[in-house]
Amino acid sequence: MPRRQDPSHNDTVGDDPITDDRSADDCSAGDRSANSPTHPHYNPNPHAHPGLHIVALVEGIKGALAVLAASGLELLGPAPLRRWVHELITRFQLDPEHGALPMFAKMISPDAVHLVAAGVMAYGLLHLLEAWGLWRAKAWASWLGCVTASLYLPLDIYALWRHPGWPAIAVLLINLLVVGVLVRDLLRRRY
Repeated sequence: MPRRQDPSHNDTVGDDPITDDRSADDCSAGDRSANSPTHPHYNPNPHAHPGLHIVALVEGIKGALAVLAASGLELLGPAPLRRWVHELITRFQLDPEHGALPMFAKMISPDAVHLVAAGVMAYGLLHLLEAWGLWRAKAWASWLGCVTASLYLPLDIYALWRHPGWPAIAVLLINLLVVGVLVRDLLRRRY
């Protein structure tokens, strides 16, 4: 079909994507640019990705709990932590001079509490940022979530090997599911 000439412009009407008679759905994958940031069949609408929303909720809860824990560490300081560790030692009738808990109690200091609180706060803020990005279906958040969840997998396998049971299996399956959802999202964007 020959192109119509607009008398006021030298451009053809069919070349303008805004005034073109074809809708975006009529365009085939071959008509799209090879430099397109997403696959032509990937829906960028965040509401089209309920799996990402579920992962975002989980990450948001983890992040919020970590921020609360870091705030609590800063507010309480080292004295209550030492007291709680000593109560655990007494309750479980452990040796107060040897073992992991007494060594942990000796390491608790104001500087150590500040350092741990800063690390827990950074962890929490990272997970909150990831949750925000996943809720909005951002590719960088899927990458971040995939990498961070994958880092837990060797620990989950080790925990299953050392302490077999349904809690270790459940944690491993949940992390595998999270990685699967995020990998699927990344593959849909690419292919």
